[in-house]
Amino acid sequence: MARKARAPQTVNICIVAQSGRLQYEAVLFAASLKRNTRSKRFRLFIAQPLPGPLWPHDPRIADPACHALLEELGATFISFESQHFGHAYPYGNKIEALAALPEGEPFVFFDTDTLVTGDLDTVPFDFDRPTASMRREDTWPKLELYGPGYNETWKSLYDRFDLDFESSLDTSWPDEYWRRYLYFNAGFFFYKCPKIFGDLFLKYALEIRDNAPPELVCQSFDPWLDQVALPLVIHALGGGRDTLPDGMLDGDVTCHYRLLPLLYARESDLVVETLTAIATPNKVKKVLKAYDPFKRMIYQNRGDKVRALFDRDDLPRKEQAIRNKIKREGFWMR
Repeated sequence: MARKARAPQTVNICIVAQSGRLQYEAVLFAASLKRNTRSKRFRLFIAQPLPGPLWPHDPRIADPACHALLEELGATFISFESQHFGHAYPYGNKIEALAALPEGEPFVFFDTDTLVTGDLDTVPFDFDRPTASMRREDTWPKLELYGPGYNETWKSLYDRFDLDFESSLDTSWPDEYWRRYLYFNAGFFFYKCPKIFGDLFLKYALEIRDNAPPELVCQSFDPWLDQVALPLVIHALGGGRDTLPDGMLDGDVTCHYRLLPLLYARESDLVVETLTAIATPNKVKKVLKAYDPFKRMIYQNRGDKVRALFDRDDLPRKEQAIRNKIKREGFWMR
């Protein structure tokens, strides 16, 4: 008798949304996910921080039309308490939100400023071996003239958490070059269980923030704390750089665009076409036009003007140079 095929594994997609820009970015994410990924095995959860002492105001989605559209697009809302970060470090939302996801089920976390440009069903996730975005720059650590180098700085963290430092290195790069050391952009990450991942992420982030090794005394953790702790978590859980084919997430299937001016300046035609397609329906347009930067960039053609400033085949090497040019031309909005 032939064996019955196993049903595809359910995967929980999580983004964090709250009042202000993120609620409108969430609409773009949800609309792009619905357009490009038809599989029922992907469930979208939108995590919102609850009001509390670490927030000076109610951080939840404030626009009722935005909330209603997200529900129509298939999102399920979940809430979490901000016990350690809140307004002082909103990037900590991605750490604390994991506690609200179903325990024991595989998840993929995405930053809200992400578009899904292809079918997530084509991504060969190995949820036993986590990874995160390799589309990053050398943003941390910032080395002082007479201070510790990359090797000493990163090794101090691996030693603090009793992790094997040597096995984390990419030895195809020379000693003291930043790419040799495990470092990610935290725009996406995944694992087989949000509780295991989230508990470790929180433990490492708090220890680094509150009791960093002396080698880190000159280093800033704002806004880099999540990206300092993340490679340690991934390494501790048996993941690494190469657990996904290169360029799938934050590449061919998703795009972490960060801000709309940067999207128009540097991303592919596919990304711009995706944005245009999902922003065109009247029910989406009505919601997004309530946020002035989106209204001007998407619907009043400022995005096209930004795009005309750059040659995508010859972009400045550093993101800051792109930002500076957009600002000089008067088109920077966020």
